[in-house]
Amino acid sequence: MSSDVLLFVTTFAASAVEAVEALTIVLAVGVVRGWRSTLIGVGAAGVVLAAIVAALGPALRLIPIDTLRFVVGALLLAFGLQWLRKAVLRASGYKPLHDEGAAFARERKEAASASPAGSTARIDWYSFTVAFKGVLLEGLEVTFIVITFGSTQGRLGLAAAAAASAVVLVVAVGIVVRGPLERVPENRLKFAVGLLLTSFGVFWGGEGAGVEWPSGDVAILGIVAFLGVVSIALTRVLRRRRRPLTAAEARA
Repeated sequence: MSSDVLLFVTTFAASAVEAVEALTIVLAVGVVRGWRSTLIGVGAAGVVLAAIVAALGPALRLIPIDTLRFVVGALLLAFGLQWLRKAVLRASGYKPLHDEGAAFARERKEAASASPAGSTARIDWYSFTVAFKGVLLEGLEVTFIVITFGSTQGRLGLAAAAAASAVVLVVAVGIVVRGPLERVPENRLKFAVGLLLTSFGVFWGGEGAGVEWPSGDVAILGIVAFLGVVSIALTRVLRRRRRPLTAAEARA
């Protein structure tokens, strides 16, 4: 039960983060360039992502479970450590915090400066391409998490439901507020998601290599706690060691 809850929470949180970033791109392009071509691009990306899930999900079930867990664990460990590394650097001040409001303004500026679609053109290819690329790239990360989590635990439906719930919630809130979700604590969510992905990577990689974890799936909670303490301690150490930027470095 605990592993199912963590699986749902991790998939939901990771999907929510990616959905916020995709929504920012789509809103910026749609507001400036119009919605028809933008939504066509979103729909096309959704079809591609659905095809990937439909193709890879059943195929992964043919791989022996121990081999699958070892490979997925290694991938999640590499993937999660990237999230966690960036989150630690942001929290310690070595990397600027992600700002959806600034990203929205930047996307709007780029959309406004792009060449306008011709009056006879049926599709604005700039809007289509930007929306398609944004949704596809962010969606691929969600797809990776859904497929790996679902296939490894035999809970593809649960992982897909968590991702779908996150996307629906983010889109619904975005429609209501009609702007980027600036108040979502995205930097903290990325820290938590990186921590959870890394923990699952350690757990499943160990299981695939033949490790018998104490208390079975409950060991995931111990791994999360240990990595959380290490990450927070590392953040505090880096924050104390960070020197103020010189004027030249700040301008750069």
